Amino acid sequence: MQAPPAKDGPRINQDIKVPRVLLIDQNGEKQGIMPTSAALEAAEEAGLDLVEVSPTADPPVCKILDYGKYRFQEQKKKAEARKKQKVVEIKEIKLRPNIDKHDYEVKAKAMTRFFEEGDKVKVTLRFRGREMAHPELGMKLLNQVKADFEATTKVEYEPKMEGRQMIMILAPK
Repeated sequence: MQAPPAKDGPRINQDIKVPRVLLIDQNGEKQGIMPTSAALEAAEEAGLDLVEVSPTADPPVCKILDYGKYRFQEQKKKAEARKKQKVVEIKEIKLRPNIDKHDYEVKAKAMTRFFEEGDKVKVTLRFRGREMAHPELGMKLLNQVKADFEATTKVEYEPKMEGRQMIMILAPK
């Protein structure tokens, strides 16, 4: 036989098994420590639920309130918190060792936009064919990128050769 599924959220009404609780009424006034049965009767008289708001306290703190409304408020708080948090993405900019001045400026403009949005940028420098013979050109270019964005960013991952490409990660300050 399977055990009943555990409820998420605070315990309410008959689920509160402790002998004594600190009761706070529907007006937010402290009523003091009393037996759980008396607290349940008080909640029933008010036509509301007895909700355990702080189960770890000694004795546990219970409040008389409308549980449906309480759950709704909690959901709204969580949704608001989710809305405010920013997920940091890693955007990738691909360069070549012999990039032209204007092409570099276009890539730099895109990187600036990414930093303003709060995203990290992974700068990938790809070497093809004979370009592999001159990795110092790639290092020079990545150092130029680092210098150009020094005021607004910090280097999270220093330029490093990985196979046929050189990688560097920058994050906004």
